Amino acid sequence: MTTTNDQYYIKKVMKGDINAFTFLVDNYKNMVFSLAFKMTKSKEEAEEISQDTFIKAYKNLQKFKGDSKFSTWLYRIAYHTSLDAIKKNKKEQNTFEINEVTFNQIKSVEYILEGIERKERAKVMENCLQKLPDEERSIIWMFYYDELSLKEIIEVTGLSQANLKVKLHRARKKLLTIVEKNVELEMIENYGRK
Repeated sequence: MTTTNDQYYIKKVMKGDINAFTFLVDNYKNMVFSLAFKMTKSKEEAEEISQDTFIKAYKNLQKFKGDSKFSTWLYRIAYHTSLDAIKKNKKEQNTFEINEVTFNQIKSVEYILEGIERKERAKVMENCLQKLPDEERSIIWMFYYDELSLKEIIEVTGLSQANLKVKLHRARKKLLTIVEKNVELEMIENYGRK
């Protein structure tokens, strides 16, 4: 399942060519850093996690069997390394009560978002995403932004399919509630200035 280029360089590393690992690092460093940054919200922490991820990948390369894409295997290492760092450095836990989200609430949020310019919408969504708990934010990010399939997210997180679907559903509901509250606040503030 892994790409031909990845396989070529993995085989070279396995035969003792340490420099061949540079290709893999160069190819996936942005993906690893992006995931770590989205999860930790810290550039320094993301850089450290990226280094740790590639060190772990190098040390455990013989465990990569090629059943999945190399990028998925590496993503899993980065994800768990990020979670470990978050647990280690946790300062405050974001918790939000899950309220029942009705169809009308969802439609009203969609209607409000349609009225906001695209660039502003992206900024609002980014701010709202940051208010989700770490695990839920990363699951939403993997599914919608990195466009990983459920199967790939299961491989990355180690969650069962049922558990992942429940967590994704809850994260969506929380995100809708957060978006609704933030958009209303922003609209009130904007109307208050006029």
